[in-house]
Amino acid sequence: MKIVGHFVGGKEIEGRSGRVSDVFEPMTGEVKSQVALASKAEVRAAIENAKAAQVAWAATNPQRRARIMMRFLDLAQRDYDSLAELLAREHGKTIPDAKGDIQRGLEVVEFACGIPHLLKGEYTEGAGPGIDIYSMRQPLGVVAGITPFNFPAMIPMWKFAPAIACGNAFILKPSERDPGVPMRLAELMIEAGLPAGILNVVNGDKEAVDAILDDRDIRAVGFVGSSNIAQYVYERAAATGKRAQCFGGAKNHLIIMPDADMDQTVDALIGAGYGSAGERCMAVSVAVPVGQNTADRLMDKLIPRVESLKVGPSTDPSADFGPLVTRAALDRVKGYVETGIKEGAKLAVDGRDFRLQGYENGFYMGGCLFDEVTPDMTIYKEEIFGPVLSVVRAKDYEEALRLPTEHEYGNGVSIFTRDGDAARDFAAKVDVGMVGINVPIPVPIAYYTFGGWKRSGFGDLNQHGPDSVRFYTKTKTVTSRWPSGVKEGAEFVIPTMQ
Repeated sequence: MKIVGHFVGGKEIEGRSGRVSDVFEPMTGEVKSQVALASKAEVRAAIENAKAAQVAWAATNPQRRARIMMRFLDLAQRDYDSLAELLAREHGKTIPDAKGDIQRGLEVVEFACGIPHLLKGEYTEGAGPGIDIYSMRQPLGVVAGITPFNFPAMIPMWKFAPAIACGNAFILKPSERDPGVPMRLAELMIEAGLPAGILNVVNGDKEAVDAILDDRDIRAVGFVGSSNIAQYVYERAAATGKRAQCFGGAKNHLIIMPDADMDQTVDALIGAGYGSAGERCMAVSVAVPVGQNTADRLMDKLIPRVESLKVGPSTDPSADFGPLVTRAALDRVKGYVETGIKEGAKLAVDGRDFRLQGYENGFYMGGCLFDEVTPDMTIYKEEIFGPVLSVVRAKDYEEALRLPTEHEYGNGVSIFTRDGDAARDFAAKVDVGMVGINVPIPVPIAYYTFGGWKRSGFGDLNQHGPDSVRFYTKTKTVTSRWPSGVKEGAEFVIPTMQ
């Protein structure tokens, strides 16, 4: 059986810790490979390799760095289909969904190709008598990313593309559940011309994570995962003086106003709620119809659509979604459904007993739909991360606005309406980081920033867009004066521009 190692110094190397983890094919339930779990010493060796390579890379001009990103884009397009198949087989999402995962990552690489412009500083001539002031953005050194299983292509590229373009070396610790695509992306970066040591992939578990967080040569770390772990990473990274951007869980609401186009709304809920088996941090997991009539009309249309969802293997191009990533994930989601029933929610559609002929050992579950969910219930308060949609009925707009605003998570929210005043008011007032207006999954495009509020995000700067350049660089400001015409003599007061 193949054992996936690590990618250090421009090539794959074997793990030496003696510890491995199984990598499943979710659609069959079979173990297809194993992945090595790095020791602290192996993480340290990768960091030393990156540190040695970073100095020359930082001295490489930004235009040449951008050209490597451009070549990487070409290579990724060449291998698009094989990357998507590998991703689907390890994660479980359908191949069309896997291609979307890859494409959203490549869009951030495209953004990073503009790094010569993005790194330009500021300049003021004549800020004082004979004084010019200018600023420059310089790389931090060695930085790291700890990325989740649910987007094994997109989020690694969101992290390493801007970091490397800015002149840093990067340590990637991807999820041990689906390591194949991150390893392949590192190979493609080397093929594109990236110097060995600038992008290293260290596979592992908590031991590898803690080694990254405790190492003082790592100057910044980005994380995406659950909120409790995001807070842990943020606090431990800060203890060693690192910058940290850590993104956690979500409970994304979709508000349905009485004037909303109900067919459009149901289409949005079906795709955003059940796509990728709900294993998305931006999945819509709560529908909030405003008014009893709106709720009844919604359920009349939503129930048959959920019942008709097609669950299939990742390789089935007609499947709406595939299996969950592991047996443990499947059991966890089923446990939430059972909790919802016990706490009094009405299970309008029950997909727990779904079985797929020929794939009986796969990690499949049909779509579940709850009605009459209340804010005190566990299925409302906690992130389920599965194909489960909860309907919370709001009596009026004010109650609908309060629900996402008062929730502990603040990742994404949407409102469906034909009323521009209501949409504008909602966007201004809701206490959530990303807002959609008649858009169910409000993930910004690559040259804007992505990030949630409250327990969905820890840190001051978001992912991709201009924030990524700020996060992966430090600003140096130079005040310059040449001696011609300068009056002699010491000055004992703080400098001013008077």
